[in-house]
Amino acid sequence: MRRGIRLTVDSAGTVTAAAPGAAPEPGDLVLAGVVFPAAANAHSHAFHRVLRGRTHTAGDFWSWREQMYAAAGSLTPELYEQLATAVFAEMVVSGYTSVAEFHYVHHAPDGSPYPEHGMETALARAAVAAGIRLTLLDTCYLAGGFGSGGSGVPLEPRQQRFGDADADAWLDRFASLQAAVAASFDPEQVSLGAALHSVRAVPEAALARIAGRLPAGIPLHIHLSEQPQENAGCLAATGLTPTGLLHRHGLLSRRLSAVHATHLTDADLALLGEAGATAVFCPTTEADLADGLGRAAELRNAGVALALGSDQHAVVDPWQEMRALEYGERLRTGKRGTFTPAELHFAASDAGAAAQGRAAPGLEPGKTCDLMAVNPHSVRTAGSDPGQLALTATAADVTAVVVGGRLRAENGRHATLGDPAVLLRAALAAVDSASPIPEGTRRR
Repeated sequence: MRRGIRLTVDSAGTVTAAAPGAAPEPGDLVLAGVVFPAAANAHSHAFHRVLRGRTHTAGDFWSWREQMYAAAGSLTPELYEQLATAVFAEMVVSGYTSVAEFHYVHHAPDGSPYPEHGMETALARAAVAAGIRLTLLDTCYLAGGFGSGGSGVPLEPRQQRFGDADADAWLDRFASLQAAVAASFDPEQVSLGAALHSVRAVPEAALARIAGRLPAGIPLHIHLSEQPQENAGCLAATGLTPTGLLHRHGLLSRRLSAVHATHLTDADLALLGEAGATAVFCPTTEADLADGLGRAAELRNAGVALALGSDQHAVVDPWQEMRALEYGERLRTGKRGTFTPAELHFAASDAGAAAQGRAAPGLEPGKTCDLMAVNPHSVRTAGSDPGQLALTATAADVTAVVVGGRLRAENGRHATLGDPAVLLRAALAAVDSASPIPEGTRRR
């Protein structure tokens, strides 16, 4: 643990020099507490924040999904921009400075397109307003489930707004969106990545087409083996596990991030490790949805990078995600200390940034000056060894968040947007007024 580091940052927000033991100079931004690289949120569905506090008491993933569809059905570009701005502001004050937004609410509820990529640019504007770096993962979603002979079941009416006509239509729309984003947004602020929703939502023939046409170097994410039912359906339809199916079509590579990766075979582990892929764990969401415990240590040992995401935002707190990754392994294996605090911070920061195709945050020259400071003397952290704050701190202990060398949040308040709770209350009230979710589950 080093003390009194003075960082020099260039106009791009990159650290150019680090001087330990230096005194602050006039005009310097001084961060109090213990400073860490900021967190990079490797998996987010911003609109799922609507469900926090009213979907946790019963059911399973599939019953939860019904409520998620209802929330998705209420969104317009204007409403989504308001909601996402609030959600992204909540992320920033909690210590996140970048986010991979796994986005599939593309069109109007009847499936007709919005002009000029209305939903996508709404998310981009929300990120700019919140000052968070956005990797917009435009998601291919073509089918409502596995069909016979490698085909997919047609989308249900409530899924129409997620879909495109076929793989080529999605690829064409992706290319158009790529040009629109490049023309309107700073790539350090907003960049474009790709996602396949899941193998149950992208038929095998479409996987082959996408593998051949998706531009090289684009980050590619997918929900992978989150549920045993997905594995069983894939085996029945293709004779392969979801991981094996991706391997068949050359989609396993270092650019791939497998989200959840909960129910993997030994062969799946080996394939992901050989590819140098990333597994994005979302421990608080996986616990809330009773998904199960993934084989985190075995993935790491196989050569798979581990990153962390907040997914459905039942919790927006990188510290709790770090802690839950280690605690999940303790519950699964009966052993403590599978992941060191340094490994937990790497998963929350470096690996999450790499999954977005971004440079890692940190305090060393060449790193992006994205930082979070934490109070080591709070009721939660008092007495903690600074090196073990990953196991005691929460987002409530974050005293400052810096993005690209600029202060973006301090003591729970966003520097330009104020208290995210105020934004969230307004956004959630607007969603509730438009939402078809049954009255008995609405927020009061």
